Amino acid sequence: MLLSKERLSSDTMNRFVQLSRPIVVLMGVLFLFAAAFIAVGNSISSHLNDLLFAVPVVITFVVGGNSINDYSDRNTDIISHPNRPIPSGRIAPQTALHIGIISLTIAAAFSLMLPNITATCIVVVACLFIVMYELYLKKKGFLGNITIGVLTGMVLLLGGAVVSDVQNCYIVALMIFLISLGQEIVSDIEDLAGDIDRNTLPKRFGIKNARYIATASLIVAALLSIFPILSGNTNTLYPSVIIADLLIFIAIYSIYKRPRNFQVLVISAMFMTVLSFLLGSVAI
Repeated sequence: MLLSKERLSSDTMNRFVQLSRPIVVLMGVLFLFAAAFIAVGNSISSHLNDLLFAVPVVITFVVGGNSINDYSDRNTDIISHPNRPIPSGRIAPQTALHIGIISLTIAAAFSLMLPNITATCIVVVACLFIVMYELYLKKKGFLGNITIGVLTGMVLLLGGAVVSDVQNCYIVALMIFLISLGQEIVSDIEDLAGDIDRNTLPKRFGIKNARYIATASLIVAALLSIFPILSGNTNTLYPSVIIADLLIFIAIYSIYKRPRNFQVLVISAMFMTVLSFLLGSVAI
């Protein structure tokens, strides 16, 4: 009986952890701190209290967005992602919806206590975007892809806003937006069979053309990495961005030759891009 209870407890924890997407949560928190360092460098130590307060805002936003996403996709996930908590029957749809609403409400409420109005506005707008995405924009395909890309980039803008210096985060946020946009388009290609109620790019223009658009987005992201060097706003560590660019081009190659590797490669490219900007901000 004790063993059964332990297994039940483990399953309960795992299903809610899976619903929250722990990798995405971790990415959000790391991007928050990285963006803050990119913005103010070694002066980040004077903003730690504000950043620590921003952490639950990011976590609850990501959990809320993913929970509502799974509720919204509960029917199509039966085909595309049958192992997710709702289609596998481990979490009731209404439970996921309630978790999503409560989490986004907490994120918006906590944002009112962030250090400035810019940071608060970024969070509130992001909450509105995710609701609009689930209710309307997701079905529009490419417009929904753009929305998710914007939301991913906004995490970096939030990191800059919390330390009162958004300007230094514009380029890295734009790069992450473009990488995320490419990732979302490729995800639509992967989920084509299950996206019966969405007017996605691969459905409208075919898989081949959707791949070309994703490729263009990723190439532009890589080209943007040159801008900080031309503007002279980096140190000798920033050329590590070459590794990020290399990962982006390997990810592009995988779209056509090894699609199964794409998601790992594109996420790695995101992390390396942000890390390169962070290294470029270190005082040496």
